[in-house]
Amino acid sequence: MSDKAQGGNGAFFAIPGASILAIEGRDAIAFAQAQFMSDVAALAPGHWHWSGWLTPKGRVIALFALLRLAEDTLLLVLPDANANDIVSRLQRFVFRSKATLRACGDLFAIGALQPPISAAGARFASRDDGFELDFGTAVHPRSLRLGTKAGSDDEAGAQAWRRVDLAHGFPRLPRTEESPWTPQQLSLERLKAYSVKKGCYPGQEIVARTHFLGQAKRGLVRLHGAGLASAGELLDASSADAAHARPLGQVVCSAVDEALAVMPLDAGDGPFSVEGHRCERLPLLDGLAR
Repeated sequence: MSDKAQGGNGAFFAIPGASILAIEGRDAIAFAQAQFMSDVAALAPGHWHWSGWLTPKGRVIALFALLRLAEDTLLLVLPDANANDIVSRLQRFVFRSKATLRACGDLFAIGALQPPISAAGARFASRDDGFELDFGTAVHPRSLRLGTKAGSDDEAGAQAWRRVDLAHGFPRLPRTEESPWTPQQLSLERLKAYSVKKGCYPGQEIVARTHFLGQAKRGLVRLHGAGLASAGELLDASSADAAHARPLGQVVCSAVDEALAVMPLDAGDGPFSVEGHRCERLPLLDGLAR
């Protein structure tokens, strides 16, 4: 099994499902700091990091790239969630804050399986019509651009992009439902996507308690095998009696023959099965943390 991304020809293509949201105003940073799980106040202008929004019970509503454009302006790139829906839900918590939320229907996310021209790591670069981000790694270079021109559809490129996400442990969450997973269950510490020190935000108590008491018992596992295109229950396939295979976890997302699943940290190396298809465990790659 090669970890080299396949598909795409170096040209930019549309990133399916991606949408963009802006938070602007005098209290934009304070509002985001109180709502999101990353340390937004520590993010310098011109830089970005991974972040997310949680329910009060610590379950992930949305994961996103968070850009600080200026002292009072943030941009969220949502790979899976709908920006209009998130704006509507966040708006309930604005109260008297001087912060304006809006879905950026005039901005589009396009990507290419090649290194960015000017952006590097957590530093994004401004362009004539938007911004450029380094969304890749040394193994899998990727460039993401946010601008006013929509990209063309490229199924092979989009599939390769998604496979890189999965290989490096970025979970792609179903757009139509709220995640049942906590940040630790999705191993989001690998992406530096949440803070346990910055103070209160929805779900913070659950996240901090799990962290400081060492109670995380499940995490993200990368799987490879035929038949992983549809999510399902992950079973222990080591028993000769398939009818009584022990449930181990749940597939979170998949791309052709790869998947990410939440399962016990002590589950071992398998073999496993999903919907009757055998699969093997692969190592999660590093490099996407910002």
